[in-house]
Amino acid sequence: MFFFPFADENPTKQKPLISWTIILLCSLAFLNYTFEDGFIQDKVFLTFGMVPALIFGYSELSDSLKVIPPVLSIITSMFLHGGWMHLIGNMTYLYIFGDNVEETLGRKKFVFFYFFTGTCAAFAQAFLDPMSTVPMVGASGAIAGVLGAYLVLFPSAKIKVFFWFIIFFKIFKIRAFIVLGGWIIFQFISFSGNELGSGGVAYAAHIAGFISGVILISLLKKKKLNLKKNTKSSIPSSK
Repeated sequence: MFFFPFADENPTKQKPLISWTIILLCSLAFLNYTFEDGFIQDKVFLTFGMVPALIFGYSELSDSLKVIPPVLSIITSMFLHGGWMHLIGNMTYLYIFGDNVEETLGRKKFVFFYFFTGTCAAFAQAFLDPMSTVPMVGASGAIAGVLGAYLVLFPSAKIKVFFWFIIFFKIFKIRAFIVLGGWIIFQFISFSGNELGSGGVAYAAHIAGFISGVILISLLKKKKLNLKKNTKSSIPSSK
């Protein structure tokens, strides 16, 4: 069975330049190392991926791999992906949901939102096993934050979903709260606590990114509404 969202019916008035830029940078970064030998890819992931043991000071890289401070790997890891499906899945989700969140927040706030939720996701996964030497790569945590924000902002938006089961396939239009609610429920069901240590999917990062996205967008949305109310009340009325 295959179930995959590929578009939404929620148009924007502005071009999502930040989302497009992130998609371009992730794609270029992936193409830069994916056709190299395996040991070169391993070096890239160790150097620019997020390694908990390096973040918390339990381990060190060799001098040849010390290109950036370990803390910066939290950011650089968001531009790396472990395979074609990893890249395509993440970038498709960002393409579908990122434009609406970017337009709502504005480009500067969206940049902050994206990397803040991605950082929360990375630390959540790292805290599970601070001594792990397995690199975590991918934009999944930050994109999970975008999904959380989209759920809060546009719960009733229609999402186009491709469904395939053996010889049956069809495109459905499903409300965002069902698609994204189902997605986060699946993350909780799949979470076992040792995914990073086994080199698997970082479900803790997905969950933390999603939750931080819900919380942050709620705060920013509330602040924006309060600002509008204050602005209106400050304008004198005439009779």
